[in-house]
Amino acid sequence: MYLGKDRKLNRWTGYDYNTPGWYFITICTKDRVEYFGKVENDKMILNRWGEMAQNFWQDLPRHFTNCKLDDFVVMPNHIHGIIEIIENLNNKDGGINVGNADLRSLQHTKMFLPKIIHGFKSSLSREINKLQYFEWQKSFHDHVIRGEKDYNAIKYYIQQNPAKWAEDRNNPINIKNKIS
Repeated sequence: MYLGKDRKLNRWTGYDYNTPGWYFITICTKDRVEYFGKVENDKMILNRWGEMAQNFWQDLPRHFTNCKLDDFVVMPNHIHGIIEIIENLNNKDGGINVGNADLRSLQHTKMFLPKIIHGFKSSLSREINKLQYFEWQKSFHDHVIRGEKDYNAIKYYIQQNPAKWAEDRNNPINIKNKIS
């Protein structure tokens, strides 16, 4: 599927994102603007928006009863996290129980993972935009975790992300150097 010269298909073609399992997610701010705080001495220091992002992320299982959260980190301009999609034993028709999240724009899709991320992004955007202009990059990156070795490597990556900020490809300094 062609989506234009600057866009590529983000989801794994043919994969059912309702499938119970573990998913590694990265969500970036538009133009990698550092809205959420800064890294000092290899530790992430969250500002008001970063604390809000962390709280909204931790609140996801309350709104999406088919997910559990694992390790995550809020960085200056992106969020990494592991989400587990679990079976919904209460929903006999195999559908999705999404609590009170407003997902009208995604009703056409049956992919649960994009609904979770859309709910997170839109809720956080609404709150931040009450006081300051804020935008996310379109879509998000996902990786289906394929076993314990993959899971452990991703968990380590998330935990070490603040200490590796100087080399991070999402660090605006590295983006400018890559362009030059």
